[in-house]
Amino acid sequence: MYYVRELTRMAKEEINAIRRELKRMQDVGMLKSEKRGNRLYYTYQTSYPFYPELLNLVIKSSPVGQQLIKNKSKLGFIKYAFLSQKLIRGIDRDAEHIDLLIIGKVIMPQLSLIVKKLEKILGSEINYSSMTEEEYKYRKSRKDPFITSVLLQPRTMIIGDETKLLA
Repeated sequence: MYYVRELTRMAKEEINAIRRELKRMQDVGMLKSEKRGNRLYYTYQTSYPFYPELLNLVIKSSPVGQQLIKNKSKLGFIKYAFLSQKLIRGIDRDAEHIDLLIIGKVIMPQLSLIVKKLEKILGSEINYSSMTEEEYKYRKSRKDPFITSVLLQPRTMIIGDETKLLA
């Protein structure tokens, strides 16, 4: 939840411009407002029909998504990479939860360096795993519990096509 002055400082825009945009977003159903004391707080409506698509755009353009996309060639040959929604939304995760899965031929020391950068950006530890495409297909065909649990969790694709990943 954010209030108008907070958004004004974050966006470095004039307060009237922020108010105008908030009104537009509220009119189309993207935001809801809640009055607390003398402040009006705005929050995003997760029931908004385009919420998942907008979230994907924001994540891919965020420093975390950009680090993965920018360093794709340094990591080797990456076919798929995705982040868990729990990591993205800052929801508590258990120790077994995988935040980042990369499928392809990965240069592990390079991946480790990039994950350390991402951990600094997020201020949180990232549980990650990588495997070759052949290993992924084999484990998926055998209904491996690890792969099944990872594929059942909500995720945001950073690299690759989710339809092909699940096919």
